Amino acid sequence: MSLVHEIDYGTPASKAETTVRLTIDGQTVDVPAGTSIMRAAMEGGTQIPKLCATDMVDAFGSCRMCLVEIDGVRGTPASCTTPVTEGMVVRTQTERLKQIRKGVMELYISDHPLDCLTCAANGDCELQDVAGAVGLREVRYGYEGENHVFQSRAGEANDRFLPKDESNPYFTYDPAKCIVCSRCVRACEEVQGTFALTIEGRGFDSRVSPGMHESFLGSECVSCGACVQACPTATLTEKSVIEIGQPEHSVVTTCAYCGVGCTFKAEMRGEEVVRMVPYKDGKANRGHSCVKGRFAWGYATHKDRILNPMIREKITDPWREVTWDEALGHVAREFARIQSTYGKGAVGGITSSRCTNEETYLVQKLVRQGFGNNNVDTCARVCHSPTGYGLKTTFGTSAGTQDFDSVEHSDVVMVIGANPTDGHPVFASRLKKRLREGAELIVVDPRRIDLVRTPHVEAAHHLALKPGTNVAVLTALAHVVVTEGLVNEAFVRERCDWSAFEHWAAFVAEERNSPEEVEKVSGVPADTIRQAARLYATGGNAAIYYGLGVTEHSQGTTTVMAIANLAMATGNLGREGVGVNPLRGQNNVQGSCDMGSFPHELPGYRHISEDATRDIFEKLWGVTLDKEPGLRIPNMFDAAVDGSFKGLYVQGEDILQSDPNTAHVAAGLSAMECLVVHDLFLNETANYAHVFLPGSTFLEKDGTFTNAERRIQRVRKVMTPKNGYADWEVTQRLAQAMGLSWSYTHPSEIMDEIAATTPSFAGVNYEKLDALGSVQWPCNEKAPEGTPVMHSAGFVRGQGLFMVTEYVPTDEKTGPRFPLLLTTGRILSQYNVGAQTRRTANVVWHDEDVLEIHPHDAENRGLRDGDWVRLASRAGETTLRARITDRVAPGVVYTTFHHPMTQANVVTSEYSDWATNCPEYKVTAVQVAPSNGPSEWQERYREQAAQSRRIAAHLDAAE
Repeated sequence: MSLVHEIDYGTPASKAETTVRLTIDGQTVDVPAGTSIMRAAMEGGTQIPKLCATDMVDAFGSCRMCLVEIDGVRGTPASCTTPVTEGMVVRTQTERLKQIRKGVMELYISDHPLDCLTCAANGDCELQDVAGAVGLREVRYGYEGENHVFQSRAGEANDRFLPKDESNPYFTYDPAKCIVCSRCVRACEEVQGTFALTIEGRGFDSRVSPGMHESFLGSECVSCGACVQACPTATLTEKSVIEIGQPEHSVVTTCAYCGVGCTFKAEMRGEEVVRMVPYKDGKANRGHSCVKGRFAWGYATHKDRILNPMIREKITDPWREVTWDEALGHVAREFARIQSTYGKGAVGGITSSRCTNEETYLVQKLVRQGFGNNNVDTCARVCHSPTGYGLKTTFGTSAGTQDFDSVEHSDVVMVIGANPTDGHPVFASRLKKRLREGAELIVVDPRRIDLVRTPHVEAAHHLALKPGTNVAVLTALAHVVVTEGLVNEAFVRERCDWSAFEHWAAFVAEERNSPEEVEKVSGVPADTIRQAARLYATGGNAAIYYGLGVTEHSQGTTTVMAIANLAMATGNLGREGVGVNPLRGQNNVQGSCDMGSFPHELPGYRHISEDATRDIFEKLWGVTLDKEPGLRIPNMFDAAVDGSFKGLYVQGEDILQSDPNTAHVAAGLSAMECLVVHDLFLNETANYAHVFLPGSTFLEKDGTFTNAERRIQRVRKVMTPKNGYADWEVTQRLAQAMGLSWSYTHPSEIMDEIAATTPSFAGVNYEKLDALGSVQWPCNEKAPEGTPVMHSAGFVRGQGLFMVTEYVPTDEKTGPRFPLLLTTGRILSQYNVGAQTRRTANVVWHDEDVLEIHPHDAENRGLRDGDWVRLASRAGETTLRARITDRVAPGVVYTTFHHPMTQANVVTSEYSDWATNCPEYKVTAVQVAPSNGPSEWQERYREQAAQSRRIAAHLDAAE
């Protein structure tokens, strides 16, 4: 193996369709119009020396290394900033150019340390490479004059010297090695869109500065790594590279955090990860990353990882480490005992949205073939199950319509109930770039998220609605579209069910759905609703992106349908720049749904009651499948409390921390006789487990993930599983212990079975994924290379179906005891329940959950910023610190759920979506009051968790 090298063309590619022919060093080159000379030369095989240029950012022309001569043009223009023209004749290497470049390089080196042999960038330094390329052999200027290199000069302090900034946990900034190429500044602006860096000073005093001469950690830097990736020297360097050295080989794989699905090069020395570098050919991220994917992979070798199977008779007993055979045999015997005692339906399984498609497929297969029932569910139950139901009903398929590239063609973007800068930061960077280019933004969210106003981006409209009123507001937007004649009638007549449209249009046109009436329940000014509707309907290509603020409501499915109605009515479907796009929370939550992880659906979203579909799997698996849907996750807890559900296999999910009404979840788990947790760490659910099966990380397995845009991408093993087995192997061994004759030798064989049984995956195989990089389902005979944009020639269901979306207020009401509404969300540095990110240096940014509360509500309660407060609801109470901010409206409070000792879900209720049982996390009536310490529940939980995590005989752990 060797390093995967990517060509840096110096400047971005031109998107022009016309071609220009020119001559470079005697060679004829054909390139798109608008291409720079530098890129044209590189495409023709000639590398022009450069320092300030890289193809991730626009040309800058400051380093003066890339000068060329052009016939008929005076001087020596910079090749990076000079576009090609028809018939142009360019020379990249002449005596004149050689002398200029050597002279410029001498100036750079005269103010740069020559510690190359001990420098962390040794072997990966563009300054070093260019010095060699231009033939630099001496530096006439020396270090006798003024410089930034040495701490002292002539025995006196050098006031131009700045010490190394090591405040960021992941990388260092050494001003002495900065050549002021501005690549980091431009990457922060153009790629990331944070504008955290600048060049301070002028002339010889110029240098990079985070913010107003702040430290990197203290500045607005979000640690995405774009600046580190762009830096041509050791000025910005990963601490892992400083510690370990330069990598010697790399493997392309897929990030295991959010639903964006970024592609990375895992750069290695042996089996040790040196760094994760975003891959430019990754079609989801296009060479960008966030702090989690770029840096927060250390959990894979964290000391808390459990590497040996463990069992115990009672949850009050210490864990006992056993062999794999003993653990799996124990599970098989216990599940058989439970089924013989309580019935076939007394056991079930939960698939993981963090595991691969192949692994989730095997778990649902185990449940259906091995357990003999359909009691299988996944974390999508508590996040995007309304997306599946709502979009399948209206469009005919349970997924988003676009690829992420589509946003580059949008003129209007509506973000509903999502916070992309925190939850999906790489997509957010692409969105912000499009907004800076002139697209308009509408935000529908109770909280003032960063996108409402961020550097060089400001929402045209922010509909700060009252939590729980999504359906009312979206129906009011539709009211404006219909009553003001903004419907795209041609699209509706051609693509949609016209009678259903007429029925829907009559409904939304009713006065009770007008913005003026909806203002009374939502708090959004009627004029704001009207202006937003007009912008969405008439502003050009309009796209909707939504998140859990849409789905995690009692009317989550209704809201998804309302979004689909709005897109169909305005014709914003079936082409680039438009669409309905759910922003999926976990790396493979889309894939876990695709693989048949719901109790009512087999892989490919086909209902279990369909005889023809069951027949496919019955013939392949050699069993008769139950045609009745199984239990959903909430039903499993209810049945456990009732005494009829006694065994559960949980693959890679922490249901105790992530599901609502923690007390009820705990009651259900504690009532089980055999709870099996298959995970990396002793998570919160494991407190109630009887068997623990150690899991493997994404670095230790082969497989595929499917991201939020339906993109199927390879996950490639870069190190041996520290627990001994990839997760698919563990599930297979469990199946074998139960008497099933599974014999897969590689995940590619599992994908072949998926393709053979699932029409939307029929054309997917590892060879194609390796050749193309990725494909978006459906991938079959009609679309052999996948489908970037859905419904381009018509809806999957035939005609788009408009659905009446009656607003029904939630049963969760505020009142004198609980006058505030709590809503929840995520933060950039942490992921989901925090099991991974809390075991990395990301805790430096977020080491505890806090409660955001408006100054008015805080003053009424005598609260100051940082005070401990009691957060109580009808379901329970917890304590955490208050953060006073006007990001939330009066009457609304907000918190995250990343830290188990806060357990925000102690207070959330059991109210759920009418169609899918997705919990109503986003609307909980609460009271906030000063607190002197932890709640009674927190005290009990801390004690119970400590007792539950005792291990009687501890073997070697990961270092």
